[in-house]
Amino acid sequence: MRFISVSTIAAALSSAFLSFAQTISGQYDCLPAGEFTLCQNLWGEEAGVGNQSSTLISTSGDTVSWSTTWNWANSPNNVKSYANVLSNTAKGVQLSNIASAPTSWSWTYETESEGIRADVSYDIWFGEASSGQPATSASSYEIMIWLSGQGGIQPVGSVTRSGITVAGHQWDLWSGPNANWEVFSFKTAEGDITEFDVDLNEFFTYLTENEGVSPAQFVQAIQTGTEPFTGNAVLMTSSYSVAVNPL
Repeated sequence: MRFISVSTIAAALSSAFLSFAQTISGQYDCLPAGEFTLCQNLWGEEAGVGNQSSTLISTSGDTVSWSTTWNWANSPNNVKSYANVLSNTAKGVQLSNIASAPTSWSWTYETESEGIRADVSYDIWFGEASSGQPATSASSYEIMIWLSGQGGIQPVGSVTRSGITVAGHQWDLWSGPNANWEVFSFKTAEGDITEFDVDLNEFFTYLTENEGVSPAQFVQAIQTGTEPFTGNAVLMTSSYSVAVNPL
């Protein structure tokens, strides 16, 4: 019998892990990621100078891990991108027919320059039809949940409610129009939330009960990622999952 050392096994596993990692760097590059799609989405890069790449680290069932490395300068009030994962399964359910929408997100800045301007956020899209691409004529509402907002950046619109409690956390609610849709942004009022384990349906219910969003709207898309403005950072997501469960 041939014995293999623990160090040899560890090295082999490390090599297999690294060989799985895949990096994208183009403006609109996307990459299949299990039940998700990882996308660069450098939609605002022309406003600044810099670069960005995103690396798929692993997928397992309904869980994904990835990182985004970015370095941006100029136009400090302009978003340069929304590097994100898009769920391929958590969509197409009417708000009135959602039993739960569990999500878990564990993330951290591995490195960050002093004074970065960036958010870490969910970007969720509602529409009258059961399907539709984000930020298009199919969109009725954009729902953002900011788990971090550094450097004094602000969501679309203005504050309409302060210090509200939803899903066990404190938020300031911002709202305002953007293109043909209305934006509601829940911005953390308690600092960075790096371990987030909640039911998104609590946010949906809040909007239908308090902000006039029709329960006949459908969840068309759920994206999760970061919007960098200026500075440089490496944002690491060690684990993320989301689902929309119908009644």
